[in-house]
Amino acid sequence: MRYVSTRGGVEPLTFKAAVMSGLARDGGLFLPESVPDLSGALESLRTLSYAELAYEIMRHFVSDISETDLRAIIEKSYGVFRHPDVTPVVAVGPVHVLELFHGPTLAFKDVALQFLGNLFEHILNETGSSMNIVAATSGDTGSAAIYGVRGRKRIRIFVMHPRGRVSPVQELQMTTVTDANVHNLAVEGTFDDCQNIVKDLFNDLEFRDECELGAVNSINWARVLAQIVYYFHAALQVKEKTGAAKVSFAVPTGNFGDIFAGYMAYRMGLPIERLVLATNENDILARYFNSGVYSLGAVAATLSPSMDIQVASNFERYLYCLADSSPQQLRQWMADLKTKGSITTPDARHGCFAAGRGDTAMTLETIRDYWNRHGYLLDPHSAVGVAVGTRFIDESVPMICLATAHPAKFGDAVLRATGQDLARHALIDKLMGLPTRLEKAPADTAAIAAIVRRHIAAGA
Repeated sequence: MRYVSTRGGVEPLTFKAAVMSGLARDGGLFLPESVPDLSGALESLRTLSYAELAYEIMRHFVSDISETDLRAIIEKSYGVFRHPDVTPVVAVGPVHVLELFHGPTLAFKDVALQFLGNLFEHILNETGSSMNIVAATSGDTGSAAIYGVRGRKRIRIFVMHPRGRVSPVQELQMTTVTDANVHNLAVEGTFDDCQNIVKDLFNDLEFRDECELGAVNSINWARVLAQIVYYFHAALQVKEKTGAAKVSFAVPTGNFGDIFAGYMAYRMGLPIERLVLATNENDILARYFNSGVYSLGAVAATLSPSMDIQVASNFERYLYCLADSSPQQLRQWMADLKTKGSITTPDARHGCFAAGRGDTAMTLETIRDYWNRHGYLLDPHSAVGVAVGTRFIDESVPMICLATAHPAKFGDAVLRATGQDLARHALIDKLMGLPTRLEKAPADTAAIAAIVRRHIAAGA
């Protein structure tokens, strides 16, 4: 399996080369040259453990890591999760909740970033080289990436978060990690500003090579690959329990990475009836799937800050698929988006997608309702997914709603919804009062580049 850029300006790469590159040198995102069809293998996958299933899916995309090494990376990655099923499914009222928060930082990003951290370490040990990761986070990616690489030799990480626009717990999870190879940057701007700086630094090829940049944001294909697994895991579990022929998924999303993994699972033959894309007030993606028009707007601060995004970086991968893998069409759309602020695409092949918007009032009501009626506590992101997903329930098709974070990460929202201090977790409680470290920075590419160079020069 080789990997091509959505922009078509570089030669296809092996899996390891694509992972280490992160963003393609032409500014595009990597995708596999072909998508394997696993529709005939579903019965054989049904009884596998999570790690076994991950190997059986990933091996189709990874041809330059031995079976022994790939299995070892997977086992190490998912051995740190607190639940034996890694991503268990719980029936709650009218939906099935896929709990993705049993990793070290209580968020779905752990599923991909534990894998990516171990993958990086394996490749760097092979080559004897080092890496400086530059990442942007709207809340959860930062802490999951930090926990994936903290203390590792040959790796330094610089995480930008929008100052004052992540939850207090999310900030604590990042800034209480004071390992020498971890650098937290509080940027005076939005997540989109941080994400644009990452792309600017990667597109500066001289700087990229000089500083040996690596990417952990969902522009890195390995992130998407790891997330494909839990769609198979959940669908096979729910089909077994219910006897249903197909399932649907509701996915709260801002950057389109998580739901794109579901789309890849759909293309691989997983029997998905519908992928329901759920957004908060930052509804650029929901508007697109309901109108065919992708139009940029201003970012609004909400109770679900990890979804407070306007420019969804992974959307480029979907557009490439929509363009029948035409780099020329993709480049034209991206140029129009940059110059005009919007694009219109054919929408006849949206196929499995549906979309909706859940605002603050609906988020609070859903948290309150599921606690009062079912004794189940949702975080605000997961509540958006449940609120929108229930609009598309078909009695013959189970609806699986992705719970992307533990409610303890968003205690203020839970308190506001229920009037009770219910959102607690021992891992969060342990952070209170610990020393923290961060560096304030302007939303400026040159300033961030200077900070990276300074720390590299200092050997810290």
